[in-house]
Amino acid sequence: MEYSKLFSPMKIGNVEIKNRIVMAPMCMGFGQYNGCATETMMNYYEERAKGGVGLIFTEITRVNDITGASSYGQLGMSHDYQIPALKEMADRIHKHGCKIMVELHHPGRQNLGLMIGTVPLCVVGEKLMGNLYTKILTGAVIPPGKKLQDKDIVPRVIAPSKCEKSKMSESVNKALSNKGVKKIICQFIEAAVRVKKAGCDGVELHASHGYLIQQFLSPNTNKRTDEYGGSLENRMRFLTEIIDGIRKNCGDDFPIVVRLTVDEMYDRIGQNNKGYRLAEGLKMAKILSDKGIDAIDVSSGAYDTFNYWLEPTTFNCGWRKHLAEEVKKVVDIPVIAANLIRSPKQAEKQLEDGIQDFISLGRPLIADPQWVKKVESGNENLIKRCVCCLYCFESMMENAYKYSHGNCSVNKFVGRENIKFNKNGVDRKVLVIGAGAAGLTAAEILAKRGFEVTVLEKENEAGGQLNLAKKPPHKEKMGWVCTDLFENVKALGVKVEFGVTANKELIDAYNPEIVINATGGNAIFPDAFKGENVSTVTEILDGTIMLENKKVAVIGSGMTGLETSELLIEQGNKVTIVEMADTIAPGAWFQQLDDAMPKLKAGNTEFLPCHKLISINDGSVTLERTKDNERVNLDVDFVVLSLGVRPDTSLYDEIKNSDSYKVYNIGDSAQIGRIADATESAYQLAIKI
Repeated sequence: MEYSKLFSPMKIGNVEIKNRIVMAPMCMGFGQYNGCATETMMNYYEERAKGGVGLIFTEITRVNDITGASSYGQLGMSHDYQIPALKEMADRIHKHGCKIMVELHHPGRQNLGLMIGTVPLCVVGEKLMGNLYTKILTGAVIPPGKKLQDKDIVPRVIAPSKCEKSKMSESVNKALSNKGVKKIICQFIEAAVRVKKAGCDGVELHASHGYLIQQFLSPNTNKRTDEYGGSLENRMRFLTEIIDGIRKNCGDDFPIVVRLTVDEMYDRIGQNNKGYRLAEGLKMAKILSDKGIDAIDVSSGAYDTFNYWLEPTTFNCGWRKHLAEEVKKVVDIPVIAANLIRSPKQAEKQLEDGIQDFISLGRPLIADPQWVKKVESGNENLIKRCVCCLYCFESMMENAYKYSHGNCSVNKFVGRENIKFNKNGVDRKVLVIGAGAAGLTAAEILAKRGFEVTVLEKENEAGGQLNLAKKPPHKEKMGWVCTDLFENVKALGVKVEFGVTANKELIDAYNPEIVINATGGNAIFPDAFKGENVSTVTEILDGTIMLENKKVAVIGSGMTGLETSELLIEQGNKVTIVEMADTIAPGAWFQQLDDAMPKLKAGNTEFLPCHKLISINDGSVTLERTKDNERVNLDVDFVVLSLGVRPDTSLYDEIKNSDSYKVYNIGDSAQIGRIADATESAYQLAIKI
């Protein structure tokens, strides 16, 4: 397919972008306390520039160290000393014909109280103590600090006016004074001047996702009575004064882009009278266009409505394209939008249909930095697609407390872009047992290193456990992981043999030097619970057992249990979810839970936390309440066990002591985990052999 629109140039202001593909701003935590770009950050962005992207928007870049630093590893433009490193990064990106604009940001009420005033102390601490300071911070300071955070015994974060806590950050906030408002306006302007001095191509003002500028725009968070609150014009004044100041100090030839939430989407979570909707968002877009900004980057939502800007896997591609489409009708400047685009065909069509002018790719470029070049060279089948598993964001948030960065489930080279392959595999035979995520990742890396790789898979398709994970409603994207890996290993000359059950005799016949066992795991099915009216989630998900119009008890409320319950509801069953813990899905990432629970509740699911399965009877189960040990009976027709997975080590145990070849065990067959754990274990092995 010819992608004439996608690869046509277009200008933002006076800056010509070589194609219509831009990298969306995403904080991954590759920075350092002082806000200077690091070598790791430069490598990360340069890899995407090498991959053919036309324009890169950097991650959130702070303009204020005291109240505006939201990550220890965040880029900053709050001081002149940060300019040289940014200039070096811009020069490296420009070498590849790619432009760079810096996203200026302040978190406002969505910051953590724990972060207020912390970064300047960290800068001093690192200067005085070096790496020892980080060990003390992450080991002895942050853990008790998080406990104080939970009790609100930390400094207050700032907001346009005192308002409710923000979801996820949940910090008590205080209103900015009029003087404080004007000071932050100046800090945005001063940061833009530094961006221009660094040789970057423009700035993007982050008026989206619930951060400070959007907080001024929203009547939910802006209840001020001075010139910065009340009417739409007043609520926009904070943003428009920043724009005016940048124009005055940077000139008309320095592009200003605004990333704008045009719909806060509170109605999607049943809070219809909160915030602003698309109609008012379009008025904002029109005002900004008339004011002469150079492009508008359309988005939606805030932390309170998290899944409506950073979508889980169940959301349909292009579900929010109507937002950009409506904005384009009221502005006369280029429109940029993400719109959950996952294929070049979708991107081209949305350009052809006039929905937007630029395609913003965020997570897809984390998953595959070569996305653009693969399309341009006719190899779009080799794109490793983002499956919206949310691990990039989850890992970034968790690792931020460890002064580390986010990762990707399907791309193990995120943050490792400088890794060079040791190509010592020529004439060395490797046999991989299992074509799941771990096995195929190992096969791909080893093939790139020159090994002769053969993969044996007992089923008739690649996928392993992910062939079950893609079965619940709207989870089809999970199947992309191994589909894409399979295409890539085929292109590298890896032989994949399906329908082959490996054993020691067969492996010996291949005469390999190395055997990698990646046989996955099996659902736990205690003998005490086996019976005609019982199965594990496996049989439900693979279709071996089909239930209709039954009363079903699902034992275990991990995400697999919840997603299997969704499938059972779709098939017409009445589901009760039984969980030993005090809460449903303990340990699950909040976005996954926010996605699943409304659907389960809409299906009249009954939830029984604090209940332990004792026995399965004919037509009922006996449960024990964990709080008082009281036993209760629940009438059910069928029981589905979701008790976790146990590693399948049968083949590994048979061959691990072989004198003929080296044997390794990876993925779920070594330790049960998520996609990211499986692919990471494969990476760690394959890079070192």
